[in-house]
Amino acid sequence: MGSPHLPAPVQIGPGWARGMPAAPDASVRITTAYARHVGRDAYFWTWPMVNVFNRRLHFATTSELAHVGPLIQAPVNQFTMLTDYVSPEERVVACPNQDVVYGLGAIGLDESPVVVQVPDFGDRFWVYQAVDLRTDSFVRLGAMYATTPGFYLLVGPDWDGDVPPGITQVFRSPTSTGLVGPRIFMDDTDEDRAAIQEVISRVRMYPVDQYDGQMKVIDWKGIPQLPELPHGEEETQWVFPEKFVDELPRVLADATPLPGEEARYAQVLAVLEAAKNDPDVHQAMTDGAVEADAELVKPLFQFRSYGRQLPHHWTTISNESAFGVDYYTRTAVAKSNILVNSPNETKYFYADLDADGHRLNGGSRYEVTFPAGQTPPVHGFWSLSIYNEHHFFVANDINRFSVGTKNKDLVVADDGSLTIYVQADEPTDATRRANWLPAPAGDISLYVRAYWPTVETTGGDWTPPPVRRIG
Repeated sequence: MGSPHLPAPVQIGPGWARGMPAAPDASVRITTAYARHVGRDAYFWTWPMVNVFNRRLHFATTSELAHVGPLIQAPVNQFTMLTDYVSPEERVVACPNQDVVYGLGAIGLDESPVVVQVPDFGDRFWVYQAVDLRTDSFVRLGAMYATTPGFYLLVGPDWDGDVPPGITQVFRSPTSTGLVGPRIFMDDTDEDRAAIQEVISRVRMYPVDQYDGQMKVIDWKGIPQLPELPHGEEETQWVFPEKFVDELPRVLADATPLPGEEARYAQVLAVLEAAKNDPDVHQAMTDGAVEADAELVKPLFQFRSYGRQLPHHWTTISNESAFGVDYYTRTAVAKSNILVNSPNETKYFYADLDADGHRLNGGSRYEVTFPAGQTPPVHGFWSLSIYNEHHFFVANDINRFSVGTKNKDLVVADDGSLTIYVQADEPTDATRRANWLPAPAGDISLYVRAYWPTVETTGGDWTPPPVRRIG
């Protein structure tokens, strides 16, 4: 039997070949209304692909590993590691977490296969994420896979070279472009901040021609520190509807159609071809993209706009980083919190509303109580994070933006329950202060992460407790 949460597979019609001509007739004249429609539709389902592609183009302008203000940069086919939790000033990837030490880089596997180093993490939780142009994962590297220390090779869809001696495993991406981001858990203590530095010095990625069978080591604290780049309060913009028509051909060329997408691709490419020679068609497609951005994509920034609806106004998804042709969820996740891990690696729960259905806001006070034994069931760790209206952290006096396994000073009640106090003002009671999650001004969202979740978490037997307004 299939999953109770997924629809039955679409059946292939007996005359399917009749609907799959080589391409639409390119000699016919098309209307601008149709071009607008195709532009609107294509903008929605390719939005994550354009996003990832443009991030690669950004990394391609980089020539060195460096820290840039609170961020990191690396040439294509390398990544740079942070050395502590991400700064609250970060604005490149929405919904960061402060449970792990991050790395991030872009891959261009049409340029070269890349080697990813995995050191011995001991008992420390870790997972490497590698996603293709569609934001689907194509590797299995992490504590939950019992991955052994060694060297792992990432190759593109058409690669047929020889695997160098000493490579443990090869992972093939279905696209040449993608993103790679290690996540290594760190306790919120000075001792663990010091202890983690040695192991992350061996967390590396580089083109295969630099591979020599020896574990390369780098002091990430010693790489250049460059000035911070200007940024706004929202996530850096990576998809521009006004440029979409000119960018889309390169994006589609990097992602061959999934089964069933052939006709969709053919229709879009036919209109793109017409747009090359007809400014009116080009403008109509662009107008459709602008409409889709405002009317379809932007509303999906709100967690309550999509996903499975859970008790107490929490939401979740079940196919993260394995979206396939689920265009709606893929674009919604990319817009609201791109680069989610696979379900067996991390389970995510989102809340924009309190238990009574009112919008969460930093002007109110809330309690989130986990009954005894009812924190998120995990093999790894869990956390509860708080974000402002733009899905980012806002600096606060105690530099706390999440609570959970990493915190060693949370106070459990006599009955075994754990209550987190979400509010802007500092509690006067010592116990409440220990369990305080400072709230920024304006609308807020809460976000539960369960890393290496158990079957109770992935199967839906556990869901987060209500977020109760108390003042």
